[in-house]
Amino acid sequence: MYAIVEQGGKQYWVTPGETLRVDRIEAKAGEKIELKALWAGEEKESGKGSSSKAKVTAEILRQVRGPKLFILRKKPKSTYSRQRGHRQDLTEIRIKDISLN
Repeated sequence: MYAIVEQGGKQYWVTPGETLRVDRIEAKAGEKIELKALWAGEEKESGKGSSSKAKVTAEILRQVRGPKLFILRKKPKSTYSRQRGHRQDLTEIRIKDISLN
């Protein structure tokens, strides 16, 4: 069983038991959440699936931060250069169940 869910403006292909990192969700570790399922189906090859009222439940494992990304700005023929770093706040979740209604 698989589902395509949308979280934080991105779409993820998920199966039960899978762990993934999504954009930060305001919830504590151990809480259960429901994700919006765009599509859910039985097998990948068959193409048979349903987009109506599928529920995907997930459990929040922990709040983490992504790897540091460096942003470098430089203007040619001058001494201007600027370097900044960024770390994205992420939430690690585990897919518990996918149910078709």
